[in-house]
Amino acid sequence: MDNLKPRVTTCTESLKVLADFWSLRIIESLISGAQRFCEIQRSIDNVNPATLTKKLTDLEKASLVVRTEETGGNTVHYQLSPLGKDTIPVLNAIKSFSKKYEETTKNK
Repeated sequence: MDNLKPRVTTCTESLKVLADFWSLRIIESLISGAQRFCEIQRSIDNVNPATLTKKLTDLEKASLVVRTEETGGNTVHYQLSPLGKDTIPVLNAIKSFSKKYEETTKNK
């Protein structure tokens, strides 16, 4: 029994949220501050409205994004929650790795 390797589960739940192309793009878009749906859509090329709606809802349920309706409900803004802001170093690490990876594999 002692020879069994422990299961790696420390990141399982967070990876379910963060290991998604569109979620990371939305987080990257919201780093600059609160934005309306159409502003996020413009900043992320080629995202269709249904996908963006689903991913924003998923990120809100995961407590990474806060949705705020202004009085009258005509204007809705999305912004990173404090927990969402904690993902910024993760995103920066992914960008750094991606740059190194591209440079390394470019000449193969």
